[in-house]
Amino acid sequence: MFYVLSKILDVLLTPIAWTAVLVLVGATGRDASRLRRAMAPLGVVVLLLFSEERVSNALFHVIEAPAPKTMRADMVYDVVILLGGVTDERVEATWGERAFNDNNERLLAIYDLLRSGAARAVIASGGAAAATPTDMVEAAVLGRQLVAWGIAPDRVIIEDRARNTHENAVLSAAIVRDHGWKNILVVTSAFHMPRAYGCFVAEGLAVDTLPVDFRSFDTKYGADPLPRADHLAESTAAIREWFGRVVYRARGYSR
Repeated sequence: MFYVLSKILDVLLTPIAWTAVLVLVGATGRDASRLRRAMAPLGVVVLLLFSEERVSNALFHVIEAPAPKTMRADMVYDVVILLGGVTDERVEATWGERAFNDNNERLLAIYDLLRSGAARAVIASGGAAAATPTDMVEAAVLGRQLVAWGIAPDRVIIEDRARNTHENAVLSAAIVRDHGWKNILVVTSAFHMPRAYGCFVAEGLAVDTLPVDFRSFDTKYGADPLPRADHLAESTAAIREWFGRVVYRARGYSR
């Protein structure tokens, strides 16, 4: 039930949904009050505002800034945990070619850690999304990719049931305890790291962290002055992550 509700709220808590509601209310109301007449234009303002790069960049900076980085350069980790959300199962199922999304730095960072000997093993955590009716299981795809790059199969452990960050932590923690591992490193995107770290802490694991895939930047290096759909998507991703943190803390999934 939580999984289904979280996906519904993912849709509702977005600038495009807010815009649609405002425009719809403003266009279909029976009375001609000043407030109702203002709703449709306000919806357009909301859409344009969140489509600006300075806005989307500021939102991402807020959620990336607290990302903890505690990885120790002198440590050889027993295991590094690769969180899902890296592949595009629909594209791969359609074309038969490996397809990775904008979170692919998670996979590249893990490969570097394994290749360099900074970590002995990896847990690839991520099951098939219920909303994606394919036979693709993300953890298996990621594991095969690491093996294809030369990582020994016995160093790659597949956790193929987790559907969200909470389940990533719960199921990975069980594997860690089964193996008696002590030195653990979690790798994920910077915007996702505070929530992911909190989930592992809630499971009683002491983990180090390596945030990657930073997306915000200092606007002194320039910012697109025009509203664009990709900036709207970035604003939406930042808002959804913030909402995810609130819900996870409220449910006790994250600390």
